[in-house]
Amino acid sequence: MNNKVLRVGFVGVSGRGSGMLELLLQVEGVTVPAVCDVVPERSEHGISIVTDFTGGAYPVHGYLDYREMLAAEKLDAVVCCTTWITHSRIAIDAMNAGCDVAFEVGGAASLQECWDLVRTSERTGKICMLMENCCYARNEMAVFNMIRRGVFGEITHMEGGYRHNLREEICLGRENIHGRLANFRRRNGELYPTHQLGPIAKALSINRGNRFLTVNSISSKSRGLHEWIKQNRGEDYDLFAEHFNCGDVTTTMIACANGETILLNHDCCTPRPYSRDYCVEGTKGIYTEPEDGRGKIYIDGLSAEEDEWEDFTPWRQKYEHPLWRLYEAGGIKAGHGGMDYLILSAFIDAVQSGGPAPIDVYDTAAWMAITCLSEQSVAMGGAPVPVPDFTDGRWIDREPFRRSMYCLEEVCDECFEEKS
Repeated sequence: MNNKVLRVGFVGVSGRGSGMLELLLQVEGVTVPAVCDVVPERSEHGISIVTDFTGGAYPVHGYLDYREMLAAEKLDAVVCCTTWITHSRIAIDAMNAGCDVAFEVGGAASLQECWDLVRTSERTGKICMLMENCCYARNEMAVFNMIRRGVFGEITHMEGGYRHNLREEICLGRENIHGRLANFRRRNGELYPTHQLGPIAKALSINRGNRFLTVNSISSKSRGLHEWIKQNRGEDYDLFAEHFNCGDVTTTMIACANGETILLNHDCCTPRPYSRDYCVEGTKGIYTEPEDGRGKIYIDGLSAEEDEWEDFTPWRQKYEHPLWRLYEAGGIKAGHGGMDYLILSAFIDAVQSGGPAPIDVYDTAAWMAITCLSEQSVAMGGAPVPVPDFTDGRWIDREPFRRSMYCLEEVCDECFEEKS
């Protein structure tokens, strides 16, 4: 990173937002002179986080309306950790106010929302980056390194998902001021696609020589949330008779222009241990991530036993991404195993360097669009729905990407030579 000190406004100081704010303050070259949340107590908490971390080195202003913050503060960038249906409008307003912006993950409610993000970023020249932290997860980065080095051969199919028992968090959304409840009550589809779709899209060079073509989705019946309420809140709870639109399991298939297929699973309403179901299949081998999170691998002709899985750990040690080697040597920060700090660092590095970001607005739009497209497909019994080309044809021959430590298109070894 260069030495430019950035003034970053922070919007959304929830439980998730509080942790991200604490990590953001640890990134070199960042000051946070303004925080915002619609809940007064959370806004005050944000002020406390910054003041405690900095020892009161600079004044911190709290806001209840992000538009007032944008009007009153001279900011270089904004980080947004609000609900799924608000972060896009905040990002658009931030770009129009002259700020680069990064926001938390979540699917889009409409294609228009995605197009508005794209056109605003193009018109203003400002970064619009989805903070998909799983792109910087340790296993995913090692697997990406192996893909780029041809270890798996030609990739033909990939899988991923978000399988996470969130029944309590969803059902108690009002009590905890959390946005998932409203979405599960009203929508039916792949509501949270990007955690594994992000790494998959980067591995398949989506928007840079490849793109998503169609989406097919089907959803199961909805039973899990009602069962949790019955067991934990009883018949007197006002949501006991509620019909939740979102099926317990949504399965989505995506076809790509270069012939690859992608399978996604969304499963938050069953008592299932956490898994992202990451799977890479190629002509020379396969990687898979079972429920215990410990990767398994088989490489034709190289694995110790024919047609037998082996532990991924030795392979990760051999193909560890240089960013993670550097990160481990300097001390891994907290936050989902360390990847939260890396995604924030990647954004700040892009802003300080003048962009582009490793996850750009075209990635952001394409990944988020899967949600509203899957809703359409589910409503039509799993019929295929076309995915727009948010690059307007430039995916065929894009401008060069920025080479950096945080690059997600290639492994830029030369960027680590002076660090080693």
